[in-house]
Amino acid sequence: MKYWILMADIVNSKEAKGKKLAKQFDELVKYLNKGFKEIILSPLTITLGDEFQGVVKSKEAGIKIILTAEEWLLRLPDEIVLRYVLHRGDIDTPINTEIAHGMLGKGLADARNKLNEMKNEKDRYWVEGSEKDSILNNYWILYQSITDGWNLKDRHLVADFLELEDYKKVAIKKQKDTSLMWKREQSLHIREINILKTLLQRGQN
Repeated sequence: MKYWILMADIVNSKEAKGKKLAKQFDELVKYLNKGFKEIILSPLTITLGDEFQGVVKSKEAGIKIILTAEEWLLRLPDEIVLRYVLHRGDIDTPINTEIAHGMLGKGLADARNKLNEMKNEKDRYWVEGSEKDSILNNYWILYQSITDGWNLKDRHLVADFLELEDYKKVAIKKQKDTSLMWKREQSLHIREINILKTLLQRGQN
């Protein structure tokens, strides 16, 4: 039977600080599992220290989890960059609803192979369920082109823009001039990111 398999790993994890990175990664996985338990079939589970896998109810569920993970990471003091594969494939064994271990199937192998292939590529997002998903992957390329341009020092500000959805509210929170925050909203391409988020979450059926 075919399921949507979500896998992710940390880009350049060998170069990052070990214990701190592992703790933050673990906190992210716990946060996602708690917040999205209704749309997760098999919990996101850390498998190799710098990688997680899980099974979700739908493509839309997987995309929602990816976008939420990306925004959660913006709040960290250190930059952690993840690479994601959302693949619809066969799982031959029963779905493990307690932990994403002990399941077998071509879909799991294909998802892991794709994640490994991406280590030699620039793109960090891949959705694969039908031919129409090529459109989604183009949206992801545009999304990444913007997010990769954000400096570490701007990431908290970006998170505030995405959360508060109004530069005037951000100005109040940051105790900054509203015209300055309007300019920062433009330079960080917040409007474009929100458009892409909408397009991604609509999916392609």
